[in-house]
Amino acid sequence: MKQQADIGLIGLAVMGQNLVLNMDDHGYTVAVFNRTISKVDRFLENEARGTKVIGTHSLEEFVSVLKRPCRVMIMVKAGWPVDATIEQLVPLLEPGDIIIDGGNSHYPDSTRRTNELAEKGILFIGTGVSGGEEGARFGPSIMPGGAPEAWPHVKPIFQDIAAKVADGSPCCDWLGEEGAGHFVKMVHNGIEYGDMQLISEAYDLMNNALGMSADEMSAIFGRWNEGKLESYLIEITADILAFKDEDGQPMVDKILDTAGQKGTGKWTALDALERGIPLTLVGEAVFSRFLSALKEERVVAAETLGSSIEKYDGNKAAFIDDLEQALYASKIVSYAQGYMLMRAASEESDWHLPYGTIALIWRGGCIIRAAFLDDIKAAFDKNPALLNLLFDPFFKKQVEEAKAAWRRVVSTAASLGIPVPAMSSALAFYDGYRRERLPANLLQAQRDYFGAHTYERVDKPRGEFFHTNWTGEGGDVTASTYDA
Repeated sequence: MKQQADIGLIGLAVMGQNLVLNMDDHGYTVAVFNRTISKVDRFLENEARGTKVIGTHSLEEFVSVLKRPCRVMIMVKAGWPVDATIEQLVPLLEPGDIIIDGGNSHYPDSTRRTNELAEKGILFIGTGVSGGEEGARFGPSIMPGGAPEAWPHVKPIFQDIAAKVADGSPCCDWLGEEGAGHFVKMVHNGIEYGDMQLISEAYDLMNNALGMSADEMSAIFGRWNEGKLESYLIEITADILAFKDEDGQPMVDKILDTAGQKGTGKWTALDALERGIPLTLVGEAVFSRFLSALKEERVVAAETLGSSIEKYDGNKAAFIDDLEQALYASKIVSYAQGYMLMRAASEESDWHLPYGTIALIWRGGCIIRAAFLDDIKAAFDKNPALLNLLFDPFFKKQVEEAKAAWRRVVSTAASLGIPVPAMSSALAFYDGYRRERLPANLLQAQRDYFGAHTYERVDKPRGEFFHTNWTGEGGDVTASTYDA
C-alpha cells in the first residue's frame, strides 16, 4: 500500500480521536489503529466522516501506510499497555522511526523507553498533553521530551495543532532529553491539584463562613477572572457555581464531596519527597483529596467529635477582597515550589529545562492556563538563572502586598473551624523560606541525642560534623551517615 500518512495514531479513546481530528484540520493525513478494530470503523463512519483519516485493521497495515521516518503516536492507558504496544510495533519499524507516547505516563518510564528504544535505533518521544477533550480537539498544551533527533520530524505537526497565545506562539516546544516532557507534565498536574484545592478553600470560606449563595459566589469568581486571578480554573468555577439542576437548585450542592484522582499529583508529591524539595502545597492538596475520600468515616467523626463551623461576623466585602489576595499569594507560592522541583530535576538529570518556555507552553490550552504565566515567562526572560520565583521583583512585590490579607484569611479560617490546608501551608512555606534561622538546630540536637546522628556548628565551616555525649553514657561512636 502507498505510504501516504504523515503520522499514525494508536488508541481511539476521546483524546486520541480529538487529536486525530485536530491534525486533520491542519492538513495532515493521519492513519489510525485501535486494538478493538470496530472502534476504527465506527470512528471513520462518524466523527472522522469526510476527513482524510486512513483507517487500518492491523498494525502491519498501519505501519505500511506511514511515510518514512514513521511517526507513530500512542494514546493508550499509561503503564504496561504502552510497553505492550511498543513491543508489537518495534519489529515493524526501521532505524530512525519515531514512537511518541502522548499518554499520562510517569516520567521514569519515558526515560527507560527512550534509552531502551535507542539501543534498537528507534527514536522515542514522551509527550505530555494537557487540555482535556476540548484542548485535544482545538489546541492543547504539548510538552515533548526524549530523543532530540526526533524533534525536527514532529515539531511542525505538534506546533500546528497546539494552542496559540496572543502573539501566535504555539504552546509547544522541546523540553529536554529522556523523561523531561512527562516530568514537566507531572509537575503541571501537581500544580493543577494545588490550584483546584486553593479555589475549593476559597469556595468553602464563602459558602460556610460568609453564607453566600451559589449565584453570589459565581459572581465573585467571575469578577476575579477579570483581574490578576484570570485563569481557566477560575472561569469554570464561576460557570459551575451558576449551573442549576433540573429542579432549579445549584448542581454543585448535589455533588458528593469525595474527590477522585489519577495519581499524577501523588507522583509529584512523592518526587518532591525523594528530592528533598518542600512542595508543601501540592502535598496538602493530595492529602485533602485523601481526606475527602473518607466520607463514611467523616460522617461518623462529625457525629462523634462534633463539627463547629462558625459564621464570619465582620465586613464581608473586605473579607472577599482579602480572600482574593490570599488566593493569589498562595498561587504564586505553588508555582514557585513547582519551579523549585523542576530545577532540582533538571540539574540532577542534566535536562536544561527551559523555564520561561514552560510558562509559555502552560499559557494556553492546558488546565492551569492563567494570565500570570506571562509574568512568570517575563521573570525568566529577564533572569534565566532566577533561583526562585519569589526573588523576581514583580512577584516579590505582589506577595508583600498580599501578605497582610493572606494572614487575616488563614487566621480567620482557623478561628472559624474551616480548614484551609493549601493556603496555610503556602503561608508557612513563605514564612519559613524567609527565615535565616529555623528551629531545626533543636531537631538536629534531638537526632544526635537519641541516634548520634551528629550536627554542624554555626561557628565552624559547613561539612564539619560533631557529636555530643549528651548523657555522659553515650560515648564517642556516631551514626555512619548524615542526612540533612
